[in-house]
Amino acid sequence: MDPASSTLGSFPMIEDLESIFVTEQEIRERIEILGREITNTYTDADELTVIAIINGALLFTADLVRHIDMPVRIDCMRVSSYRNDVNPVQEPEIIDMLRLDLEGAHVLIIDDIMDTGHTSRRVIEEIKKLKPASVRFGVLLEKEGRREVKVKPDFVGFQIPDEFVVGYGLDFAERYRQLPCIGVLKPELQNPPTFV
Repeated sequence: MDPASSTLGSFPMIEDLESIFVTEQEIRERIEILGREITNTYTDADELTVIAIINGALLFTADLVRHIDMPVRIDCMRVSSYRNDVNPVQEPEIIDMLRLDLEGAHVLIIDDIMDTGHTSRRVIEEIKKLKPASVRFGVLLEKEGRREVKVKPDFVGFQIPDEFVVGYGLDFAERYRQLPCIGVLKPELQNPPTFV
């Protein structure tokens, strides 16, 4: 979809997108479905602990938990994966760890995108050290053809081709997170740009 023909034409920074992969409406509809899938998966659990990988998964997690029909606890981890580049690093750095006690808890980790899988693997390893009853992983986007480690998400919003996308929590150099859709950033803005 051409951003210029979108109803988002007046939204800040929308002109920086080359195209739109996932619209705001498509995101809303898919999140409702994911909420039901997650609720049905945990029918035997009294409570679910959702761990958001921030900053990218903030918007997705906030919208998703409102469609999970069971008691939910929320905590966050901060992980550095891209460091102002368009390619993820192989060894993500955990910058901020959890506050909740996860021993015996059913844990659902939520991230914005699964690319090479290094971040997902690292986070799952750290969570398992805390002795939860179960660990599952959900992502808004799964990028096709990029996996370098054996990690498979339990819940996926959308599968996308190998393009550098921003919006709905996904950023480049901490910009574009506020866009309500998900789109491809113009190539000339990925090199990286100088922001004024």
